[in-house]
Amino acid sequence: MPLSRASTQGGPRIVDTILRNLLAYGVLACALLTMTGWSPQHYAAPPVPAVYDADLSEIVGTWRCVDGTEVVFQADGSASVTLLDGQERDYAAGWRLSGPARWRLTEDRGAGRNLGQHLRLVLPAATGTATRAGTVTKAPGRYSWTFELRRDARRSLELYFFLDGGTTTGPGSGRRVAYVLEKDA
Repeated sequence: MPLSRASTQGGPRIVDTILRNLLAYGVLACALLTMTGWSPQHYAAPPVPAVYDADLSEIVGTWRCVDGTEVVFQADGSASVTLLDGQERDYAAGWRLSGPARWRLTEDRGAGRNLGQHLRLVLPAATGTATRAGTVTKAPGRYSWTFELRRDARRSLELYFFLDGGTTTGPGSGRRVAYVLEKDA
């Protein structure tokens, strides 16, 4: 039995209207999510609990990371930096700095990404520079780092900062890449 002209015109029109409405609602939902600051990566990883109880005795000593990085923190607020990479976007430049520095613990909310205490390390004048393989970017003469603080499974303190602005290691991975200093035992 052939379909009448009215029934063939009504079918495509209904589907077209539904598709148009779905597109409009989808665009509206995306606009609202963007305006409210929703970010899928923001919720991908649980937040690191803030550290409020770190004291100087936990900081003083020798801290190490990969490829010969070493920072020695003294009780008087001085430090010795050896081959410390730049943080966040500066890490990609590939330079590494060495020299005498000053440090302090702070709870300044503007100092870091997380709540709680942070460690500010300032190198007023680099006495040595190096680069990682494959990089030729000129190192700055002075630099400052802001380390976040966290506790590992044994409740030992770790100092860290994010690389490349805290981006993920790959599409959809939801993991931030951190440069972590661990204290010698």
